[in-house]
Amino acid sequence: MIRMKFPKRYVIVLLTFICTNVCYIERVGFSIAYTVAADAIGVNQANKGMILSMFYYGYVLSQIPGGWAAQRIGGRRVLLLSFVLWSLICGLIPLDPNRVTILVLSRLFVGVAQGFIFPAIHTVLAQWVPPQERSRSVSLTTSGMYLGAACGMLFFPSLVKHMGPQSVFFVEAVLGVAWSLIWLKFSSEPPRIDLPKVSMPKVASRDTIKAQAGGVVAPRTVKIPWRRIIFSLPVWAIVVNNFTFHYALYVLMNWLPTYFELGLQLSLQDMGSSKMVPYFNMFIFSNIGGVVADHLITRRILSVTRTRKLLNTIGFVVSAFALMALPLFSTPSGTIMCSAISLGFLALGRAGFAVNHMDVAPKFAGIVMGVSNTAGTLAGIVGVGLTGNILEGAKASNKDLTSSETWKTVFFVPAYLCIFSSVIFLVFSTGEKVFE
Repeated sequence: MIRMKFPKRYVIVLLTFICTNVCYIERVGFSIAYTVAADAIGVNQANKGMILSMFYYGYVLSQIPGGWAAQRIGGRRVLLLSFVLWSLICGLIPLDPNRVTILVLSRLFVGVAQGFIFPAIHTVLAQWVPPQERSRSVSLTTSGMYLGAACGMLFFPSLVKHMGPQSVFFVEAVLGVAWSLIWLKFSSEPPRIDLPKVSMPKVASRDTIKAQAGGVVAPRTVKIPWRRIIFSLPVWAIVVNNFTFHYALYVLMNWLPTYFELGLQLSLQDMGSSKMVPYFNMFIFSNIGGVVADHLITRRILSVTRTRKLLNTIGFVVSAFALMALPLFSTPSGTIMCSAISLGFLALGRAGFAVNHMDVAPKFAGIVMGVSNTAGTLAGIVGVGLTGNILEGAKASNKDLTSSETWKTVFFVPAYLCIFSSVIFLVFSTGEKVFE
């Protein structure tokens, strides 16, 4: 590793990409395994929604503490501890829908453990990645989520069919432990000599180089400007869009398998590789958004502010129309196409709001990420649980859950939120540094 021919920061970005990949393999894997196990004993939709949403209750509790912990003890250590904790839980807890208390507590603690991960990642990337590489680096890292979801959708249904739902937990635990060992061996704190050279009119000191090159995390003794962060309109623009992004993502991630089986009368096992297309599309579009954003900024075609607003608006508005169109199709191909377009353009929009943490608060990126991801996690609690209650209410009203008409509300709510959030970001966001 010492004699490698490319900068160490590329290794860090690659490892964080694998990190998010494994995290979403776990999330999708639980959704698939639990759905099969719950359906086998006749668990109703509201109770399924409750169990599926428990992860997000834990997740929301550790977002801001995750940013604080990464700021104080370092993102590298926080990532390692988080991975070890949730991997152990997955390896030790039985997947039995009848043991509700154990399932609730296990999903709660897995959520708490994983809640530290993304604030820590943003702290690590803010330390390692210079401004001119941020869009594509963050996009590559977060695209691991979607590739992980695609892999989970592709492999886990067959694994569950042949080896049972519990086998998913074992695979997830092994992946988590494997990543932890790799991270422990190859990651490190960012030495200044690894920072890339950047053109600047006058170099005053090594600290100036560090600040302009990207090593801009605040010293751990610096007071965090909580009041300014909480009352900042650009931060709220990020928060609102993070909420909407995750509302749409979590609803589709947790309920699309149920829609396939009830609304389309099609099991995941029978869908083959087509079921992974929406998430693979997110992987592709996320990286396209990052490359386009960095190109527009480095070539000075658009300012940072206009670049963020352009990609965010295109992503969220196109996604909204695709969500509205989704229940109009009664065929698997039409549903796959609409969900792929919706999730793909949502991922494109991450080159807007999701990188904006580092624009407005490079020294406190982990903190701002923790704040905004708290909103994103609340979206999981609200969206996943609300969808279960919507469907259970429809069933109580004698509506047919096999009819796509019954599912319109499920998909129209995130569509309207996408349009609203894109307007908020257009009006209040900025690509300029707000917090020194």
